[in-house]
Amino acid sequence: MVKPNKSNQRRGAVKIIREAKDVLRIEAEGIYSLIDRVGAEFAEAVQLIYKARGRVIVTGIGKSGIVGRKVVATLNSTGTKSLFLHPVEAMHGDLGMVSPDDIVLILSSSGETDELKMILPTLKDLGTRIICITGNTDSTLGRNSDLTVYAGVEREACPFGLAPTASTTAMLALGDALCVSLINRRRFQPADFHRCHPGGVLGERLRVPIEMIMRTGSSIPKVQEETLVGEAIKEMDDKTLGSTLVMGDANRLVGIVTDGDLRRGLCRFKRLLEKPVKAIMTKNPRTVYVGGFVADALEIMEQNEITVLPVIGPKGELLGIIHLHDLLGKGHIKFTM
Repeated sequence: MVKPNKSNQRRGAVKIIREAKDVLRIEAEGIYSLIDRVGAEFAEAVQLIYKARGRVIVTGIGKSGIVGRKVVATLNSTGTKSLFLHPVEAMHGDLGMVSPDDIVLILSSSGETDELKMILPTLKDLGTRIICITGNTDSTLGRNSDLTVYAGVEREACPFGLAPTASTTAMLALGDALCVSLINRRRFQPADFHRCHPGGVLGERLRVPIEMIMRTGSSIPKVQEETLVGEAIKEMDDKTLGSTLVMGDANRLVGIVTDGDLRRGLCRFKRLLEKPVKAIMTKNPRTVYVGGFVADALEIMEQNEITVLPVIGPKGELLGIIHLHDLLGKGHIKFTM
């Protein structure tokens, strides 16, 4: 077995690092060179989109299409309605989704993409305004658009100049500049952003420690094993959680009574209200340990299809209780509008 030559490994690592830095430098230079090229056409494009009554229809193919999908995602999440139109699908019926009130944003590094040139006449017949972001403003697409924004670079980071690298990075950066300008025009606020990202708000909440949201002290619904069901129902009604915990000696949790337990009890006993809760309670209910996070509690609730979860300490003592509404932030996280 040939042992690896450490000297060759070091030289190989140095070469890789140098290559990576070269790529980053070339792509950064490509973006930096666009700064002085941003002018009246860009400003007019922002205003055109801002004032449009319809949506922004973004189209492109290949790597430009991938950039286009990212631009669509950013526009939608920051208050500008947008969708991606694949040019090939457009030729087979999807052009029907475009209306004269929409703005079509074409992304093409060369400006001579055949699939995009084929849908251009139909777009113009519709009366749709067209903005083209391209590295060749004198191209077919550039000349036949209402507005043309330059996004060219001097060279690609690919050593053969073939794979779109610096050009797509520059196009992506220009797309971000367009989105940010629209954010400012619309006076888009963090609250608006959260409304478009309920998953983000929920994600933040999932990292909240359980002890910060659990109910404690007198707000915990609890009764003793010998408490009559009628009294337990009053405790459930007073604490408004739809259940009550059942306690044994030394603040030990021995069971829980839920609405489901009451329904099943009604089927079993004729005089249910006079029975002790231990006759109908669910023994050894699911619990969560203090010190965990909302995500832990939510996972237990989801797996066991429950909405109430007691919180216990390291010695098994009851410390609190949480409801599904507490986890999701009642009044803050909404799944319907």
